[in-house]
Amino acid sequence: MKISKNIIIHGKHNKPILTDVFYKENNKAKPIIIFCHGYKGFKDWGAWDLMAKAFAKAGNFFIKFNFSHNGGSIEQPIDFPDLEAFGNNNYTKELDDLQSVIDWIYTNTVLKKDADINNIILIGHSRAGGIVTIKAEEDNRIKKVISLAGVSDFGKRTATIGNLDQWKKDGVKYVLNGRTKQQMPHFYQFYEDFITNENRLTIKRAVSNLKIPYLIIHGNADTSVFIDEANQLHQWNTKSLLEIINNANHVFGTQHPWKKEDLPDHLKKALQTTLSFLEN
Repeated sequence: MKISKNIIIHGKHNKPILTDVFYKENNKAKPIIIFCHGYKGFKDWGAWDLMAKAFAKAGNFFIKFNFSHNGGSIEQPIDFPDLEAFGNNNYTKELDDLQSVIDWIYTNTVLKKDADINNIILIGHSRAGGIVTIKAEEDNRIKKVISLAGVSDFGKRTATIGNLDQWKKDGVKYVLNGRTKQQMPHFYQFYEDFITNENRLTIKRAVSNLKIPYLIIHGNADTSVFIDEANQLHQWNTKSLLEIINNANHVFGTQHPWKKEDLPDHLKKALQTTLSFLEN
């Protein structure tokens, strides 16, 4: 298996997009899966590498990447050494970063012999479930989309970061990262960007307008994004496929760091469900 880590893609926002690719090097064009991490996440979190290898072993060209402003750096792509960048992240930047990754693979002549640019699939975990759905609705190069424990409403989350008047006055609000114990900043630009682009960033609109196959996977023990959100997504697009994994939490049984050699059972179930969806 060919694995290339920390490839630098230059996006629109003056910070690198660190990218990994996993695939069998056999000169056969394979479906391209682009995976997007969620809030306070990164491409090397938990069992994402194991998941990438499993998708590649099943015959896919798998890509995962760090959003340019996720708080990582070239020197330290894991965790959050660049809190200034984290504070300046927003949904629009993440959509732009995903666009840059799609454009990169679409125009990369070296990889084209192993990647089928006419079969691009997006998978987004948590917050990125909304990002990939919006991108899939607006980019006709995307053929299928999967929401993995995905959110249904950016507006609700944006407004509840803190008291809006105080946030505007201070210019920043902080959210504790329970694992790293860092106070993660959200500069007020996050709210301003959402308000400016609210129609585009409305997940309900994107989901309702999807014309491609759409898979929603959620655990009924998810305490970060409640299962009600998965049900809501499914109601907005009744042609979607909803798969509930019993007793699965928000990260499908994995954690960071993940030191085991096998995927946890719930993530394995999500993987199998996705592969079946892609085959059909």
